[in-house]
Amino acid sequence: MTDGTNPPSHPHPEPAPGSGGYGFPPGPHAQGGYGYPTPSGGYGYPQSGQQPNPYQQDPGGGYPQDADGGQWSAAPAQPGFTRLAGPDLPGSSQPDWEAMADRSAAERRKKRLWMLGGAVTVLALLAGGGTFFLLGGDDGQDAQPANSASASPEPDDSKGPAAYTATVAGDDTLLRDSYGGMGIRLGPDLKVGPLGKRFQVVGKGNGNSWGQSAEPVVDVTKSFTVTARAYNSAAKGSRIVMSQGDGESFSFELGVNEVNGKQAWIFRVQTGDKGAAATTRTVTAEGLNMVKTPTLLMATYDADKKAIALYVDGKKAGETPVPPIWQAPGPLQLGRSKHHNIWTGPWQGALHSLKTYDMAFTAEQAAAYKEGKLDPSPKPTHAWLLT
Repeated sequence: MTDGTNPPSHPHPEPAPGSGGYGFPPGPHAQGGYGYPTPSGGYGYPQSGQQPNPYQQDPGGGYPQDADGGQWSAAPAQPGFTRLAGPDLPGSSQPDWEAMADRSAAERRKKRLWMLGGAVTVLALLAGGGTFFLLGGDDGQDAQPANSASASPEPDDSKGPAAYTATVAGDDTLLRDSYGGMGIRLGPDLKVGPLGKRFQVVGKGNGNSWGQSAEPVVDVTKSFTVTARAYNSAAKGSRIVMSQGDGESFSFELGVNEVNGKQAWIFRVQTGDKGAAATTRTVTAEGLNMVKTPTLLMATYDADKKAIALYVDGKKAGETPVPPIWQAPGPLQLGRSKHHNIWTGPWQGALHSLKTYDMAFTAEQAAAYKEGKLDPSPKPTHAWLLT
């Protein structure tokens, strides 16, 4: 979408009567949720409980020592053998060299199997078309060593890969919010996958490649910032990373759209009811490599300046003045946006490090965020799939 014109849309086929819509079960929607019945206790959250620690070691297990501190018990030297260092103990027997050799050979076989399994996993990921992000100490805000001190500290449960979980315990279709309490329910074709030792979601680019929260997440009447790390694998069409609203139209959307015949990153807001083209304001980042390129996206709304801005990889792509943003009814959406009562922009590719803030980042803060040097560190209001 460009200013003042209707965007090229790629609507999904109309659902069959009584089917409930795109990605929703048939029948009327249950009270209290968007396409999902609300069980007692909230959106699939289990009762808190103690999680077992898979890395806990069994007690004991070391090599026993002799009474006087020697590591091995050994008999007096025999002809043809070099005696191990240690005390002469009457009645002690020589070590079982054959058993020790068997154990050593078994350990070597086990190590070779582990190495072979790791190599097969890497080849399988590469053969999958490069959908997953590649890690390697890049300059990302979230790509911090597990034990290093970060200028933008994450919550306690993300200090190490062993502690972090992408989804709510007992429900692998509900993304866990690391800062707030707002889970994101995943549609059938937006799946959690590995990202090194952490996690991402991967969409197939169809009508089921979506996720949504139970309630609105961003207060669009006040200043805000939304940010995500995105990997777009679609060479054409509209692809939405994040939006809010599910009524007639959206309040804001961040993602990919075709501008002047080519794909571009866009941040777009709706300033009038029901999505009239004349009330839409858009900031674009054109001329960039859009396909299969890990990209840090950041979009801001400054309620005092009444302006929106888009940053790509820490650099300001543009800014434009806007009237107050329209509060579209409905929750935060991943992988889609509502245009004239039709879902559009199904996400194809991967997403991670999704965050919202109740402030508008400045250009200096956006650049510092990219470099991992944001100080002082604003605290997100919500965050999912941290790395």
